[in-house]
Amino acid sequence: MRFGLMSGASMSGVTVDSIVALAKRAEAAGFASLWMAHIRSIDAIAALGVAGRETTRIELGTAVTPTYPRHPMAMAQQALTTAQLSGNRFVLGIGLSHQRVVEGMLGLSYAQPVRHMREYLSVLRPLLRGEMVNFEGELYRIANLQIDVPGVSDVSVIVAALGEHMLRLAGRVADGTSTWMTGPQTIATHIQPLLSKAAAAAGRPAPRVIAGLPIVLTTEVAAAREKIARSLAIYGQLPSYRAMLDREGFAGPGDAALVGDEATLRDALARLRDAGVTDFNASIAEVDPGAFDRTFDFLGAVQGDLR
Repeated sequence: MRFGLMSGASMSGVTVDSIVALAKRAEAAGFASLWMAHIRSIDAIAALGVAGRETTRIELGTAVTPTYPRHPMAMAQQALTTAQLSGNRFVLGIGLSHQRVVEGMLGLSYAQPVRHMREYLSVLRPLLRGEMVNFEGELYRIANLQIDVPGVSDVSVIVAALGEHMLRLAGRVADGTSTWMTGPQTIATHIQPLLSKAAAAAGRPAPRVIAGLPIVLTTEVAAAREKIARSLAIYGQLPSYRAMLDREGFAGPGDAALVGDEATLRDALARLRDAGVTDFNASIAEVDPGAFDRTFDFLGAVQGDLR
């Protein structure tokens, strides 16, 4: 299991400079990847392009960029540019977002989310390979469209998938999935089997399972969980994440978080690895002023033991 860090999850205080600084720090500490959330703040793909110019080894990916606001051509063009900037270390993580965002904030239809993603990938993936695209669907109609970005022949695509239909689609067409608020039992019995079976049936390589969860090294477990539960309460209300929490028997995000001392966190990380997680995406919970640094150092120290 490879270790990565989640960045940009807050709408306050996130700058391109802070993302670059974290990428450089994570690379120096031996982390395999840095994943950036795309919310209502700076653009994640653009910020990772800058980080790609300032680093040499670390994988850089979005977790995730919503599809509805961007035409597949715009997404492909931006992803290919960031791949060029980073020396082909960029991974494009995409997702549907949520009905309350797509309809309530953007004023778009969320009536056919799986069809939307299926057609979106039908246009996006060949564009990322530099192929000419002609596609006639219900939602997208593309004629004679091609993108040429020198030095980039393709970009890996990860699809945020939690439900059965989306997992099967991700397995057939994408390179894996990125989860959030999903525990080891649900990954082992739901996420990993559906994803892997679909990939195998399509003749594709074993897919990546990138599991994002809050984590913090602390002896003040109850207080930390309470703070995480408050700060991430929205994720217990969104239907897709609520379904994953319910599958795991969690009351809310505070229960899903990995919280405790070194031995407790090692055991929790080992459970994720044994459940089929290929990449742990650590969202370090800053429950107190020293929480980020000590959790970062702990993860950096143990990552080699939990591969």
